[in-house]
Amino acid sequence: MKKDLIKTEMIVKDTIVNVIRINGSNYISLTDLARYANPEEPKIPIQTWMRNKNVISFLGLWEQMYNSNFKGIEFETFENEAGKNSFYLSPQKWINTTNAIGIISKSGNNGGTYAHSDIAFEFASWLSPEFKLYLIQEFERLKKNEAYQNQVEWHANRMLSKVNYLIHTDSIKKNIIPMLSDKQKNYVYAEEADVLNVALFGMTAKEWREKYPELAKEGNIRDYTDLLHLIILSNLEAKNADLIASGILQKDRLVILNQTAKEQVELLENNKNIKELQSLQTNVNKKLIKDKN
Repeated sequence: MKKDLIKTEMIVKDTIVNVIRINGSNYISLTDLARYANPEEPKIPIQTWMRNKNVISFLGLWEQMYNSNFKGIEFETFENEAGKNSFYLSPQKWINTTNAIGIISKSGNNGGTYAHSDIAFEFASWLSPEFKLYLIQEFERLKKNEAYQNQVEWHANRMLSKVNYLIHTDSIKKNIIPMLSDKQKNYVYAEEADVLNVALFGMTAKEWREKYPELAKEGNIRDYTDLLHLIILSNLEAKNADLIASGILQKDRLVILNQTAKEQVELLENNKNIKELQSLQTNVNKKLIKDKN
């Protein structure tokens, strides 16, 4: 699920419900909604709901309307079997068999089953009509929330860092781009992403996780960095691609990228436009904290 993704949450009837926005569409956590009915085993309400013939028909119709790659023949098989005592259908099986996009399964931290808001409202109605009304109310409030709208607008460039980021100390800020050791210059890194990490941050992703284990539980080195470094990182990615195309060895590219990073910090750290974006970022983060409290 490596797409343009924004994650936020809302509280519906004392239940925390996660929402993710993927390529402009909102997906609500069915797993979180199901906890309203069964806090211990949220998978059970979802699986029970998906055994219903009318539900399968609704899911199929939604896919036919919005998904050109939906597998209709496989859907018809499920529709014919739905409602029988022996019928069982998990979200994963539905997705894998029919190529559905209305329901997605997210693994890892904060994982679970998500569904497009159209589908999530149907599930909430099945759980409880009252619960659905509260869900719609909170969802509409979320969409109108200024902080959420700013998140959507700026996320494509990863301009919003997490509220509690803490990578760069004051001393690092005075010497933002580290000097490369001879060992680092000669070491061949397993992934090109780590070439950029070392050039800009002075450490690999693994080294960062080991240094900041608590932060690593919620994100990675790039999630927690500041706006200036994200802009420079984007520039380094483009430059590295050109260097690779020119056949320059990795260890030589690392030195070039590190020098480029230093030059861009000197050029951009007092840039007016970047400072304005950083100010916007700070204001949005403050509003997010206020809304959560």
